[in-house]
Amino acid sequence: MSLSHTVTLKNGVEMPRVGLGVYKMDDGEEVTKAIQSAVDAGYRHIDTASFYENEEGVGEGIKKCGRSREELFVTTKVWNDEQGYEQTLEAFDRSMNKLGLEYLDLYLIHWPVPGKFKETWRALEKLYHDGRVKAIGVCNFMEHHLDDLMEDAEVSPMVNQVEFHPALYQKELADYCYKKDIQLEAWAPLARGRYFDAAILKQLAENYNKTPAQIILRWHLQHDVVVIPKSSNPERQKENLDLFDFDLKSDEITRINELHNGDRIGKHPDEFDYNV
Repeated sequence: MSLSHTVTLKNGVEMPRVGLGVYKMDDGEEVTKAIQSAVDAGYRHIDTASFYENEEGVGEGIKKCGRSREELFVTTKVWNDEQGYEQTLEAFDRSMNKLGLEYLDLYLIHWPVPGKFKETWRALEKLYHDGRVKAIGVCNFMEHHLDDLMEDAEVSPMVNQVEFHPALYQKELADYCYKKDIQLEAWAPLARGRYFDAAILKQLAENYNKTPAQIILRWHLQHDVVVIPKSSNPERQKENLDLFDFDLKSDEITRINELHNGDRIGKHPDEFDYNV
C-alpha cells in the first residue's frame, strides 16, 4: 500500500484513503467474494459493522484473501442496542469472534445514542489502552456530540464517519473535525448514484475520461475525506480505486461543492429514532 494512498491518524496509524464498504452485502458468498476481489484489485481497507450482520463473511473473506493480517485495515462498529460500558465490551468480543481476528484497526460508535455514548466511549478507550484496537472513533456525530464526548474523554476520537457527498457537503462539520485533528470519513460517498446526472459531473467525467462516480470520489479525496464506496462488482471495485492519476482544479471542486442542497440518504443524527 503506497503511503500516498493513506492518511495518518492523530496517533500515527496509517489509514487507507479508499476502503470497501459492505453494507447490505449478504453474510456469505457475496461478501466473502467481494472482499477477495477487492483485495485482488488493491484494496487494503474493509469497513463493516455489527448491524450489517455480515462480520462472519467478512472474516472468511479476510482469511481467504491471500494477504497477511498486518497488510489490512479492518473497521467494525458497535450498534445502538449494544451501547453502554459492559455491553460494548461484550459486543466487541462478539464482533471479534465473528471476524476471527486478534485485533481491530478501527472500532467506531455507530450512532450517538443519547445518554449512552459516553459510557460506550469509555469502553472503546479501554479496548484502545489494552491494545485490542489500533484506533477508535465515532460515526454520525455532529459538532455538539463531539463537544459533549470530549468533555469527559481521555482519548479524543481519531475518526468521524458521516454521510458526506456533494449533495450533503457538511463544510462546518468538516472544518470542525480538521481543527480537532479528527479524520473525516464518508459513508454513502456516491449518494447511491442519485447525482450522477448532474451537468458538472458529466462534464468533468468527459474532460478527465473518468466516470461521474470517480469524479465524486476524487472530490472527496481532495477534501481530505476517506471514502468507503460499496460494491461487490469486481470491475466497479477497480473503478472506485482508480482515483490517483488526476487532480480536480480548485474551481471544479467549488462547482461540485455547489451541488450541496442538504439532501440526506439517512437520518439526521438529531432526528434518528434511537428507541428502535
